[in-house]
Order: sequence, then structure tokens, then C-alpha cells
Amino acid sequence: MDVQLIIAGRRDLAGQLYQQLRAAIVDGRLPAGSRLPSTRDLARQQGVSRKTTLEVYERLASEGFLASRQGDGTFVTETITAMPNRANTRSNVTPRPAKVWQRVPDALSMPKAGERLRYDYLGGVTDKSLFHADAWRKCVAHALRAQARGRGMYRDPAGEQELRLAIARYVGFSRGVACQWQDVIVTQGAQQAVDLAARVMVDRGDTVAVEEPGYPPARSSMLALGARVKSVRVDDEGLCVDALPDEARLVYVTPSHQFPLGMPMSLERRMALLEWAARRGALIIEDDYDGEFRFEGRPVESLKSLDRHGVVAYVGTFSKTIFPELRTGYVVPPASLAADFLKARQINDWHGCSLTQAALGRYMLDGEFGRHVRRVQKHYALRRQALLEHLQGPLSRWLEPIVPVAGIHMVGMLRNGLAEDLVIAQARAQSMALYGIRGFYAGRRPRQGLLFGYGDMGVDDIHASMTLLGSLLANA
Repeated sequence: MDVQLIIAGRRDLAGQLYQQLRAAIVDGRLPAGSRLPSTRDLARQQGVSRKTTLEVYERLASEGFLASRQGDGTFVTETITAMPNRANTRSNVTPRPAKVWQRVPDALSMPKAGERLRYDYLGGVTDKSLFHADAWRKCVAHALRAQARGRGMYRDPAGEQELRLAIARYVGFSRGVACQWQDVIVTQGAQQAVDLAARVMVDRGDTVAVEEPGYPPARSSMLALGARVKSVRVDDEGLCVDALPDEARLVYVTPSHQFPLGMPMSLERRMALLEWAARRGALIIEDDYDGEFRFEGRPVESLKSLDRHGVVAYVGTFSKTIFPELRTGYVVPPASLAADFLKARQINDWHGCSLTQAALGRYMLDGEFGRHVRRVQKHYALRRQALLEHLQGPLSRWLEPIVPVAGIHMVGMLRNGLAEDLVIAQARAQSMALYGIRGFYAGRRPRQGLLFGYGDMGVDDIHASMTLLGSLLANA
């Protein structure tokens, strides 16, 4: 049988021949039982050495595609008959996901890599120019040296002890969360922490409650486990506790800086939520995603610091304080659930990057993290003030800002019937990226507004872009 092979150039001749012969067998162009040219004939046909064709045949034979018969030649093995022709498989039944995934919305769309407009108010983004890389580089070098001296083995699913100790000290001092280092479980960002809590608490069909509007990935995580997700409205004091469903096993809240609107939950609501959970044996996930950055007023106690019943799983992340690519977060679960959280963590992906965790632990224990937070806090305060000057001033005709006391984003609700899609499209035409809040609602009547993430926007760019937005809205 003649084999039609085409070799391009002289690089990796054996690799090219192997790939083409293998594809011909798998696709059915060389059916089971087909006799192949001898290695000498194939070498002559293709202008390669016999050593090359021998290597290819031996590799295919070792993988079960070819078999040699003494004195007869080389043939495609008979077992290949079980492999369907690719052209005939298109109408066959293909694997389908579990029905629960039909309820899970599509993943959040993110800006494409390399795409960057002149002004970009993407939320959750930090300014890497404020991060002192030299201090971090030293901590990574320390972690590399320590790792080189250790054994090559799997690590503790709860995370590196040095980082857990640093986190316990930090949340105890800054957020009033009383815990030991053994109580902390390091995760791949806050999202994994939320997912672990849902895995531990939720059986298929159980009811869970989330804020409306709220954080879509948290909702999706619970939907993927087969939970019945109920949206609970928020007002000026945060989550409306009296609207919680009695049967809820889990409640997800962002009490320090409600996502996305920004208001903190009042102390009265916090106490009411804790009492509600204690009466029903429900778990509260407290996502304190950017509470480090507070700009006015007295710090509001974390739910965890007020918890006397053991009903709060406190979740934090370094995505907003350092940068998202770090993919490091943590959870402090109630003592009664700690062992189950640890089992879920190990089943999920065993543990995260031990090198990153060791470096971050050293970064925090050396005091660099605290210095970094204080440094960027000053920059973010100036950016927040610059944004407010416009939203409460010239832009107040079209936008009503919800003024947060913490965090690195702010929401402006659109006035006069303006549609966020129209405003976003017009701004994009002027190289300005704006983002609506409609996607944070799961109900049928979402409000219209814009989320301004100012973590990566300098003061001068904020003034220039807000002036530009004013002119666009005046002509809308």
C-alpha cells in the first residue's frame, strides 16, 4: 500500500512521519490489517535515513498501532478496528454535562489579554506600580532556599504554617478575628474558600441565600452543587435579615463593603443575622474581600469578631491588597466545621503553591505587607476623593453615587432613564472602559448603574476620564 506523506523541511523528520502515520491509522485512512511499506522502501520514498523510519515504526509498534510478522512485513494491528472513523462520529451521542450545569450561568466575561483602553474602570484590579517588587523578590528567594532544603513531598492541605501564622496575627489585629494559626486554611483565592463552605454545608436541593445584587461566582458555586439559591434584597443597611428564607442552610454576605453597591451592614443587622443563623444551625460566609481599605468613620466589627455561636466562616483574600494573580485567600471556619473544611480542601486540589505561600508568609511576618497596605491606602484615598468630586459634582445630574466607606470601587446609579449599555458603548468609542451592574442581579428587575473600579486609575486619569464622561452624558 502506498502511503501519502508530506515532510516539510528537515526538522524533526521522525516526529513528522510519526504524527502523519498515526493520524492516518486513527482516521481510518490506513485500516486494520493494512500492510505498510518496509522501512527501507519508506526511507527511499521520503528521502530520509532508514534509521528514521525504523525509529517511527518501533514507536508505533510499542504503542500498539503496528505489528510485525516474521518474513511478511509490518501491518496495522487488528485491534484498531474498534477506533471509529472520525468522519462518521459527528452524529453519534456525545458526553453531556449533568443537568445542574444548565442552571449555572456562563463565566464572567473578562477583558481580553492585551486589550487595554486609555481609561479602564475594571473592578477588582490593583495598581502594580505601587507594589515594591524588591521586597517581594527577597521573600521569594527565601522561600526557594527553604524549599530546596526540604523533601519533595505533598504539603499540608491547610497551607504553609508560616503563612497561616501571619494571617492569624493579621486578622486578629486588623479585623478582631480571634483565632490561632491552626484555625486558618489557605485557599486559592476567596472563590475557593466560598466553594469549600458550600461543599461542606450543602446537599443537593438545600436552600442557600445570597445578596441581591451580589457576587455572581458565589451564586454559581452554589448552583453547581445543586442548591436552591434564593436572592435576598439589600438596602442602605445591607442584607435584609427579615427576608431570609427560614430553610436556608447557608448565607453568603459581604458585610464590610457590600458587593457591588458598597454600603456596610449596620451593627443591628449583623447581630440579627448572627441570631438568625444560631437559631437555625445555618452557616454564614463572611466575605471580607477588601475591608482593609477604609477611608472614613470607625471600623465596623467583622461578623466573625461578634460571633459567639460558632456560625461564621470568615473569608479573606490578597487579590485586592496585593494583586489578583497571586490567587491566595484564606478561610477561618467555625471550630465545629474545621475538620470537614480540611477534608474538602484536600479533595478539591490537595494544596496550593507552597512556594507562593512561603514567600507570602515571610512577606507578612517581616512587616512588608503592613507597610504595603498603609502605602497604597494613601493612593486609593486620593483616587476615591477625585472620583467623588465628579460624581457628587458635575456628574450628579446623571449619576447618583453610593458612597462607600471602604474598598477600591464605587457604584453610581444612573438617573433620568439612562441605560447602562448605551453609556458603556459611547464611552468605549472614546477609549474608556466602563462596566454596568446589571449582571450582578439575578432577579428580573435589575437597576441600571456603573461600577467604577479605581484601584488601577491614577488621579490625573480619573479627572480626565470623568470630564470626558460628562461631555458624553450631556449628549446622550
